[in-house]
Amino acid sequence: MIDVDIQIASEHSPLPTEEQLTQWAECALADFKQDAELSIRLVDNEESQQLNAEYRGKDKPTNVLSFPFEMPPELAGMDEIGDLIGDLVVCVPVVAAEAHLQNKTFSDHFAHMITHGCLHLLGYDHIKDEEAEIMENLERQILARLDIADPYFITD
Repeated sequence: MIDVDIQIASEHSPLPTEEQLTQWAECALADFKQDAELSIRLVDNEESQQLNAEYRGKDKPTNVLSFPFEMPPELAGMDEIGDLIGDLVVCVPVVAAEAHLQNKTFSDHFAHMITHGCLHLLGYDHIKDEEAEIMENLERQILARLDIADPYFITD
């Protein structure tokens, strides 16, 4: 079972429903994890900018931040930890603005950001070209299952 804890800390409207967020996370994790726990926190620009500056050294809000769970050595072997994989922090105004600029629906772009973030929680990255290709192909496959078009397809 995929257990998603949703935290709403955004004044933006509209917001995806808890059902949508859970469905997107379940779809993103389906091929990798049968059991997982994660948190998805929806925030506005100020919190995103503060976290992005603190953890990535970039003083601006960003679409999604991923914080994979790392087991502290002193907790190794404890059953209470369960299947925690980490936290996603999604900046709703940034996702909305990107969707508009990229001519995508808010819902489709948000699903992409949840998918992207979940893959980061699983250890995927896009720093190197080869890694980016793998990650983008996985995103395309996952989003296709949700009937969402290729997010990297660019029209003129």
